Amino acid sequence: MAAQDAQNGGSENGSPKVVKFTALKPQLFVEAPKGNDAVLFYKAAFGAEEVSRVMHPKRKAEQEQPLILSAELKLGSTVFLVSDLTEDSSAPVKGGLTAGVYCLETEDVDAAVANAVTAGAVADGEIGEGGEDACCGGRVGKVKDPYGNVWLICSPAKKCADVEA
Repeated sequence: MAAQDAQNGGSENGSPKVVKFTALKPQLFVEAPKGNDAVLFYKAAFGAEEVSRVMHPKRKAEQEQPLILSAELKLGSTVFLVSDLTEDSSAPVKGGLTAGVYCLETEDVDAAVANAVTAGAVADGEIGEGGEDACCGGRVGKVKDPYGNVWLICSPAKKCADVEA
């Protein structure tokens, strides 16, 4: 066991133990108080399922709009978090949005792009064969959600192999 620890970056003399992670959950911050709108958008655009929600503990007054501290959404086998951006958020950028680029795989790129646009996303270019923007090199469509995030919607890797064959 000690030899295996040494091989994995640890050592027999008490160096840090190798830690195995079970998940990576990206966190998307949206301008407060649009967190709930974002959750509804991801459900409508991509069929995300809300797993849980934690409201911001400092927003208890009846006159204040409740803010989402963390809404956990499941999309396929992936989980991501949506949070309202507040002054005390853990976002790396304060006072602004932290947009990202996310890749979604689907068998039906055309329908996925159409659903996202219907829900409020903006298509960026035409759906076509992958290039530098492609997640896997297959068919890809690009949309920008109302919160500044770019979603690359592409065919799965197996489809890419079929195209190349």
